[in-house]
Amino acid sequence: MDAAKAASTNVTLRQLRAFIAVAEAQHFTRAAERLEISQSSVSTLVRELEANLGLRLLDRHTRKLQLTQAGAEILPLARKAMAELDKVLGSSAELRTLGRGRVAIASASLQAALLLPDAIREFQAAYPGVKVTIDDVAEHEVIAKLRRGEVDFGVGSARASEQDIGAQLLLTDTFAAVMPPDHPLARRRQLSWRELADVPLIGPPPDNAVRMQLDEALARTGIALTRRFEAQLPLTLLGMVASGLGIAVMTTAMNRLALALGLAIRPVGEPVIEREISLLVHVDRSLSPAAQNFRDLLLARRRQPDAAPPAARARRGLGA
Repeated sequence: MDAAKAASTNVTLRQLRAFIAVAEAQHFTRAAERLEISQSSVSTLVRELEANLGLRLLDRHTRKLQLTQAGAEILPLARKAMAELDKVLGSSAELRTLGRGRVAIASASLQAALLLPDAIREFQAAYPGVKVTIDDVAEHEVIAKLRRGEVDFGVGSARASEQDIGAQLLLTDTFAAVMPPDHPLARRRQLSWRELADVPLIGPPPDNAVRMQLDEALARTGIALTRRFEAQLPLTLLGMVASGLGIAVMTTAMNRLALALGLAIRPVGEPVIEREISLLVHVDRSLSPAAQNFRDLLLARRRQPDAAPPAARARRGLGA
């Protein structure tokens, strides 16, 4: 290790603070009062700094102190270093106390519209300095964005096979059939999956996590559904139903939108199949204080008990 590296290794923040205080006060006693330590401690710290730098920084006279040429050159550098450090410490304190920061969330579009806005309003009232952004995307994009590190966490559905994704249950809903109010099946109060197996349906594509959950659960009962039309976003699916293109199999999370469009919703049983909406995190990444607090708020607002263990979820026919 060369001399410059050795000096930078041995110089301490206390030594720099003592030197700045003495240089500004031009007096050891007044510097000690300012730093709230003893005069002997201040003298020792300045001597240690001079030894570490290999430079005499102060000329000590009987009546006054005076900066040497080296001390005059070092002083502005020391002040700048301490100012930068204070800035870092101040920023970290703000982040720790949520005086500022950012929370980025990827959410399936329906949850982004219906679940998150109230939570954001409550969070912003408590932490107005923290910016919250939502990436409202198709269901399969939530986990992709989480894996790429583009967001702090996601809200949507996950499969048990996704080992790098941790899931905490926010709520559950069930699958239902959505149709025009004049459709013949709208006369029925409830439908069965076997009836729908004979009807061309509207639904998300095969890579959609919600569709995967449904198809895997139905496959265990020997039922397979056929989709005539496919689209990723729930609003698009509802628009296709409203245009008379057929029946959509969706979750009851979309009930408010479906009713607003004047569509009929019929529960589907034999069996009733649940879908879990979870808060999703990447298991290898830690959350910032702001993201931790928003996560805790979402979990406190959930309307269902915590997720069942994987074995219990499998018995209920769920993929996540």
